[in-house]
Amino acid sequence: MKRLISAKLGWKTGTAIVIANMIGAGVFTSLGYQLQDLQNNWTIILVWALGGLIALSGAFSYAEVGTSIKESGGEYIFLSKIFNPLIGYLSGWISLTVGFAAPIALSAIAFSKYSGIEFLDEKVLSILVILFISIIHSINSRTSVYFQNLSTFLKVGLIVILILCGLFIDSSIVQQQNFSFNQVRIEVLSIPFAVALIYVSYSYTGWNAASYIIQEFQNIKRDIPRALIIGTAAVTILYVLLQYIFLKHASHEELQGNVEVGAIAMRNMFGIKFGAWVNRGIALFLVSSISAMVWVGPRVGQKMGEKYKLWEFLDSGNKIPVNAILFQSALSIFMIISGTFEQILIYCGVLLTISSTLVVVGSLIIRYKNSYPNAYKSPFFPLFHLIFISISIWMVSFAWFDKPFECSIGLVNLIIGLGSFYIFKKV
Repeated sequence: MKRLISAKLGWKTGTAIVIANMIGAGVFTSLGYQLQDLQNNWTIILVWALGGLIALSGAFSYAEVGTSIKESGGEYIFLSKIFNPLIGYLSGWISLTVGFAAPIALSAIAFSKYSGIEFLDEKVLSILVILFISIIHSINSRTSVYFQNLSTFLKVGLIVILILCGLFIDSSIVQQQNFSFNQVRIEVLSIPFAVALIYVSYSYTGWNAASYIIQEFQNIKRDIPRALIIGTAAVTILYVLLQYIFLKHASHEELQGNVEVGAIAMRNMFGIKFGAWVNRGIALFLVSSISAMVWVGPRVGQKMGEKYKLWEFLDSGNKIPVNAILFQSALSIFMIISGTFEQILIYCGVLLTISSTLVVVGSLIIRYKNSYPNAYKSPFFPLFHLIFISISIWMVSFAWFDKPFECSIGLVNLIIGLGSFYIFKKV
């Protein structure tokens, strides 16, 4: 197996990785769940804009931490060094068990729904696409770079075309809503708004993707901030415009509770026949999302395998982490077989929010200690850090009230991770 070529990625490839990780199933599926409790279009637009602000705030903070510690592995490495090995291990456990496996499973499920392939069962098709992409990323790093850049370019191009068409095509859906401050204020202060933000935060998952492969960049101090911030800002703009297009071309009744919100809007825009082809295009660029997560996620397992004997089988040294790729794929396949779409989305979103919030808290500690004076410094300190921390705490707290079962699954996951940590210590 060929060795990884270190320090070969530039900020453009890094940006492509961030964009590909972020634009996945969530933006084409979660609106239907949000409309079950929120009725005002402006509230929906606001929740997506706020999700972008949270992600961008996190990107600024991660840019500081990443250019300070300069080691691949994401939250696992960051929290281990800033706080202690236990917190780092639990964060790595989250990434290893749900952080990438769950989004891969959800994107694969969305792929099967949008593809229009009827001769295969949806679950079988979802599993096959995961296995296919896992094989591609098990070959060598050069193949991964080419495949990722091409698929991301096609994905962004198609989304821009869909947005432009949606803006200029007239809609027969009559649901124009004037901005009502009181109605929006009531919905914003409600528990469903906080839960909707959980869905949206899941859709923005991936803004921190470049932090998992830091050591593979040419110029860490320059490339990591650019990749994180430019990628996150670009996706925020695309997301807000996409939700506007969906709301413009599909009624609330059509969208409520449905996973295939993008498909519904496309059929209304282009007609049943042409809309089906657009949906197949959406399915193809979900491949880019799965690819990015299959590429990045196993690096966490590889890092954990270097230190913990329990995960030693995931460590491939300097080679492509094939074992970690296969392990992650197996977890994704298990989730496809056993879980429901909404439950996976909620408990995954809560766990990832907790993990990333701890990293942002850690970035405050690094800045105040001035431990790494030559690292990137985010502007308006500590504005972005406080925005991320305060909204994340508010969001997770309300999620516990509205979705206790899903949050309890996440808690059980952490308890199992804690047990595995101490079992390793005894071993």
